Amino acid sequence: MEIYELTAREVADGIKAKKFSAEDVTRTCLARLSSLEGYLNACITVAEDSAVAKAREIDSRLARGDEIGPLAGVPYIAKDNFCSKGVRTTCSSKILENWTPTYDASAISYMNGAGAVLMAKSNLDEFAMGSSTENSIIGPTKNPRDLRRVPGGSSGGSAAAVAAGYCPIALGSDTGGSVRQPAAFCGIQGMKPSYGEVSRYGVVAYASSLDQVSPLARSVEDLAIAMEVLARPDPNDTTCDAYDRPKFSDSLSLRDLKGKRIGVFAGFGAEEIDADLYGALTSAAEHCRSAGAEIEPIDLPIAVKYGVATYYVTALADASSQLACYDGIRYGAHTDGQTLADMYSNTRTVSFGEEVRRRIILGTALLTEGYYQNYYGPALKVRTKMVKEFDDLFERFDAYLLPTSPSMPYMLGMKEEDPTRMYLGDVFTVPISLGGLPGINISMGLTGEGLPLSVQLVGQRYDDARLLGIASVIERLAGRPGIANPNLPQNAEKRRG
Repeated sequence: MEIYELTAREVADGIKAKKFSAEDVTRTCLARLSSLEGYLNACITVAEDSAVAKAREIDSRLARGDEIGPLAGVPYIAKDNFCSKGVRTTCSSKILENWTPTYDASAISYMNGAGAVLMAKSNLDEFAMGSSTENSIIGPTKNPRDLRRVPGGSSGGSAAAVAAGYCPIALGSDTGGSVRQPAAFCGIQGMKPSYGEVSRYGVVAYASSLDQVSPLARSVEDLAIAMEVLARPDPNDTTCDAYDRPKFSDSLSLRDLKGKRIGVFAGFGAEEIDADLYGALTSAAEHCRSAGAEIEPIDLPIAVKYGVATYYVTALADASSQLACYDGIRYGAHTDGQTLADMYSNTRTVSFGEEVRRRIILGTALLTEGYYQNYYGPALKVRTKMVKEFDDLFERFDAYLLPTSPSMPYMLGMKEEDPTRMYLGDVFTVPISLGGLPGINISMGLTGEGLPLSVQLVGQRYDDARLLGIASVIERLAGRPGIANPNLPQNAEKRRG
């Protein structure tokens, strides 16, 4: 097995046992990135020099007998909406194309403090607004399982990087499914923690009431290790709840699901999702049953019927406010105009992409007189009803299963012309975000054509540790996802120069 195929736990253990050095690991992963990046386009910035320097520092500390942290020498990639000191942060937008932060996001600081090595910043849909990673200043990222298909979004670069073996673990942000859906499309594990579990400080906001820092990996164990590093109170983020987190990896000692009640979502017809994904849901339920769980069908009529509409009203209104700071004066790109209003308009028109402009306009409209009362206010009330629906459900169940996406990864360019179809693809992920619940995408193997199968496991808010334990049992039965080795034909389109 190659070093780049190892999990984060295996890499860290190997470095501590001196089977290989942190520098060896970093150089091997950088070489893997270099060999595939021309085809995948998963990264915006590669921090090769600083990554090698950090790896050498880890090796020196290990030689001295110093404490080196749980992720010592493990290369990771962060979505390019995480502020990283000295490494540019673009949000895949022309408006921030040349912006270099002077500080680290809390999540970056925690990962670095745990000994992890920041190797690159990954591609995303501009300002995390999209579900395909096609809306980017560097162009689309391609799915390593099939180069003709999208990797999902908006954290598609992070998901593609982990699936392709650039690194064993990556950071993304999940607002309405932006980690879970690309994890499903790329055939890896991805977790959206409970809202308030992980600090958002230093992550460029899309919708502050929904955004959550989220890890991606090729094993549930690595998700648990990442959560132990990331989940902690942070005085810099008032939405990050101040309570003592459990030791998430302790939950992985769960050997079966006896005494657990698992709901299986049945509020859709089999024809409404891809047949292979319906089969994956059925298989996951059978794995839970064979592990001793009691299985029962459930329905979520409010969440499914009103979830997408409620999410987009809430998120776009929030986004309109968040992105108001990009005015061409304080920082970022600037385009002149004859008047101040012209300058604002010119800067934002030229420097924001089409999808971001669409969402800002819709969000601004939703906050105006009349629309606020008729749409935004009612959406907040529906969101409250949704939370009550989830609370009632978890009085009876420990967790529930449902699809992550209704479709397999779709072809590049397929939904660019019809954004509504892309929005509707979030039907199974956005209700979980609106409820502030933790959700994990679990890989369920591949189809005969090599396309990823997946299922989504959802738990009660702040019950992240138990959810990881249940996910680990399903993973043991379903099998851990492997590395994607994309077929690279001679005429495959390569990345820009």
